[in-house]
Order: sequence, then C-alpha cells, then structure tokens
Amino acid sequence: MTKRFLKLFGILIILFIIGIIIYKYSEYQKELSRQPLPTTLHPLVAKKKDILIDQASEKGITILITDGFRTVEEQDALYARGRNNDAAIVTNAKGGESYHNYGLAIDFAIKLDNGSVIWDLEYDGNENGQSDWLEVVAIAKELGFSWGGDWDHFTDNPHLQMDFGLSIRDLQKGHRPDTE
Repeated sequence: MTKRFLKLFGILIILFIIGIIIYKYSEYQKELSRQPLPTTLHPLVAKKKDILIDQASEKGITILITDGFRTVEEQDALYARGRNNDAAIVTNAKGGESYHNYGLAIDFAIKLDNGSVIWDLEYDGNENGQSDWLEVVAIAKELGFSWGGDWDHFTDNPHLQMDFGLSIRDLQKGHRPDTE
C-alpha cells in the first residue's frame, strides 16, 4: 500500500508540475500576443536604410525608398490591388503577413537625374558595366538585408528585409526583435 501510495503521489506531483508549466506558458503566450504592432521602422533597419542610401550614392546611384513601415490596412489595400481590378498583383501578403507591418522591410527604386523613378534591373546609370539595381542589392546584403529578388515563390525585386531570425508567424504571435 505504501509503495502504491508513493507512486500515485509522485504521479500527482508530476501532473501538478506539468499543469503549472502549461499555465505559465499560456500566460507567456497571452502576454506576447498583446505586444502592439510597431508604428515605424525598426531602429536598426532605419539606420541600415540610411547607410544603404549613402553607400549607393558613393557609387553614383541615387535610390529612393518607396516604402518602409506599412500599416495592416495599407498592406490589405496593397494585397487587394490586382485582385479587384485589372492592375498587376504586387504582393501575396495580407495585412499582418508582411515584414513591412513590423517595421522590418523597405522597398527601393532607382531615381534618375531628371527626377523620374525606375525599377529597371538592367539599368547602368553610373556606366561601370554593372546593373545599378544589383549593385544596390549587393550593398544591402552586405548590410544584413535579404532581398526579395532571391525568393523562389514570388520574386519581389524592390523588397529588402531584416527578419532577425523571426518568421512572420513569430511576429504575429508577438515576438519582436530587440531594438538595441
């Protein structure tokens, strides 16, 4: 009887500890899910964006950041483009599914001397025999950005992001990269 009682008591203790762990984990998940969405670019992304602009300029390339932080509503409007009219589809990400919504992505274009903006991957405005676009991408990668042009499923040539090792699912659950 004593061995049986001790065994049962041990099992109850283990179940109690498992219950506490599950409760604490669920509280942690609830706290994470209450994390507000950012309202600006992440400080490191903003800093690297400025460095990218400067380093591209040093190569004779002027870039324009065409997009940075995007609200969920702005993302949903972008997602609707090309789905509810004759325009081209520009994204497969709904609101909350884009790194832009978490301040971790920027889009760029090449700005010409006459002020017009182009998205031409072959343009060589600085006449060094290399695509200006790909020169900017190389700088961005050196700065820690990943490029949407490398994606297999949906290439997004203007897109640069820093995910800090976090997936969209992580971000949706409330995980955020450090701001330091």
